[in-house]
Amino acid sequence: MISAWKTVRTIARRELASYFTSPVAYVFLVIFLLLTGFFTFTAGGFFERGEASLASFFGWHPWLYLVLVPAVGMRLWSEERRSGTLELLLTMPVTTWQAILGKFLASWAFLAIALALTFPVVLTVNVLGDPDNGVIATGYFGSLLLSGSYLAISCMTSAMTRNQVVAFILGVVICLFLILCGFNPVTDLLARWASPAVVDTVAAFSVIPHFDGFQKGVIDSRDLFYFLSVIGFALFATGVILRNHRAG
Repeated sequence: MISAWKTVRTIARRELASYFTSPVAYVFLVIFLLLTGFFTFTAGGFFERGEASLASFFGWHPWLYLVLVPAVGMRLWSEERRSGTLELLLTMPVTTWQAILGKFLASWAFLAIALALTFPVVLTVNVLGDPDNGVIATGYFGSLLLSGSYLAISCMTSAMTRNQVVAFILGVVICLFLILCGFNPVTDLLARWASPAVVDTVAAFSVIPHFDGFQKGVIDSRDLFYFLSVIGFALFATGVILRNHRAG
């Protein structure tokens, strides 16, 4: 078990290092920081709110990650399949789950770095007022889980195809479903032909109500279970896809 986790850490370190050997990573970080700043201070009306909170910051994260996270995850396996190195990787003395977990953790760490670089927003709100930093810390934790869920889904779609654009589009569509399935127009449409139990089940898949709790400073076990379940299921599905590819 120890050697297995050592292998995962080795893969994760190499994968994370590979991000910073390319200018794409730095371009992503700049775009991410510019967009978070725009949505927080301009679109989110940070100064007009007149309150010391980061509600305008975290409120946009489900939508911001909708495009940016699949852009990070689309290359995880599509690039391996396109270049023909996937077969080589799967024949090495590395299990499928070790490769999946290593790549996922590296990409998640990269997203965590991007999120950590938004600390000037926290400094700003502390200079301007007296916010509850516990609520802010909880919001960051929820945002990290949210990005991990989107990333795991993008990892799964990346394993489906060798085309990165197709993987990106599939990732965006699935993540968009997880946002919209809890919105009133969608639930009202479902209610016309589906039973209330079905409507409630579909609405329960929405990331918004689960992320809202973290924004309010509440860590609910049900919200934790939701995000961890999404990550676990998507990574499990990635393993099934890759094993089928190996068998094929």
